[in-house]
Amino acid sequence: MNDGPNDTTDLFFRDATDLAHLIRTGQTTSAQVVQAHLDRIAALDPAINAIVTLNEHALDEARAADAALRRARATGGGPGPEIGPLHGVPFTVKDSIDTAGVLTQRGSPIFAGRTPQTDATAVARMKAAGAILLAKTNLPEFSYSTESDNLLSGRTNNPWNLERTPGGSSGGESAAIAAGMSPIGLGTDLAISVRGPAAQTGIVALKPTHGRVPMTGVWPRVPRRDWHVGPMARTVRDLALAYSILEGPDGSDGFATTPRGVDTGVGPAPQRRLRVGWFTDSGLGPVDPQVARTVQRAAEALRGAGVDVEEVTIPALQENNPLALFNAQHVMELKPAMAEATAGHEDEMFTMSTTMLSIPDTSMADYLAAEQGFERIRDGYAEFFSRFDALLLPVLPTFAHEHGAGELTIDGQVVDATHVQTFTVQFNITGMPALSMRFGTSTDGLPIGVQVAGPWHAESTVLHVASVLESLSPVKDQHPDL
Repeated sequence: MNDGPNDTTDLFFRDATDLAHLIRTGQTTSAQVVQAHLDRIAALDPAINAIVTLNEHALDEARAADAALRRARATGGGPGPEIGPLHGVPFTVKDSIDTAGVLTQRGSPIFAGRTPQTDATAVARMKAAGAILLAKTNLPEFSYSTESDNLLSGRTNNPWNLERTPGGSSGGESAAIAAGMSPIGLGTDLAISVRGPAAQTGIVALKPTHGRVPMTGVWPRVPRRDWHVGPMARTVRDLALAYSILEGPDGSDGFATTPRGVDTGVGPAPQRRLRVGWFTDSGLGPVDPQVARTVQRAAEALRGAGVDVEEVTIPALQENNPLALFNAQHVMELKPAMAEATAGHEDEMFTMSTTMLSIPDTSMADYLAAEQGFERIRDGYAEFFSRFDALLLPVLPTFAHEHGAGELTIDGQVVDATHVQTFTVQFNITGMPALSMRFGTSTDGLPIGVQVAGPWHAESTVLHVASVLESLSPVKDQHPDL
């Protein structure tokens, strides 16, 4: 990865950090990198359908970035601080996140043609770091499903197997990055939505601590206490770079209050051995044996790297099912916003939206019981993280499934397809950081991910543990055969 590319085909699967280095050192140009990805989109996206809108000015912006580098070298002998860490690198954005002058249609005919005037905070920060918006990516209507399909732009397919889902709600983003159509991008996560798609397509994604990345310019914002914005990429170092760019208050999002740079983690060079607990069940329901073995192998790899590793249970999860509690509560908060957005457009709604509006209201007693359950889970994790630095567990109970599956058979048990959220949603309702990364392959060639979670504001620990696993991964640098 240190040698310069011979032609544009060498650029597809280089990560954003490497591309930034190649551009900065003159081994390639931003225009070459952007053109390579545009060519890749033209060649592959008709089959994958991850891209919904191209930024028609991307090449012009790339040429301007190259010109800025030439000026910087002419005046100072090399790039200065005005050249950002992602200067000239293309990035993609889920189509629920506002992009100034570029369509943001939220996966719905109701918002067809909608063009925001301003960027979401996360997009503005990526641009301020020098990155160039390449395209918007597909999603379920209103970001509300575990499969990326809608009436406006259709269904996205998994690059590893076009008959399988790339997940949701950031499934277009995950498919684009996995296929080499984008090196890095932005997604959102309510219960699963950056980590699940990452696991299903074999990339990496970070859901930071709640509020670390402002939700300003992202829709829907309800229930905002569970929504997160997070980076998606192909390497852990790219997630770390993107997180350092994205985190911090913006003066608009009332949940984004923690100052930049605050971190409670032990970091990459702790004065003691890291302590990692791991589980594959803990009362959360069936898990495919291949997934369970992958998590166990990841735990064994960490132990071999000098980490103190212990199999654990989380009693609070065994006593309080996080997905059941989440479903009981968030319906009451999301339904009014969805009803308002779709009023008068009922014939333009897709399946999940109509299903959501048909669900009976949660009683106040059940709503309050769910909130108390959330508090017990938060307390349980506070106790766990008083003894451990990180937790290793499945991202999903299975790997990428067929499109449109209403039920799944997992380890001999038939479960509703929403069960795929069981291992991820707990970190939305608690707000703790969690990362998804590939560490295995199913017998039919599909990626299998593991999830690394940490205590509140301990992104450094989560990223460090993931980087150790990445260095030991048996599937490092594997890409779909396209």
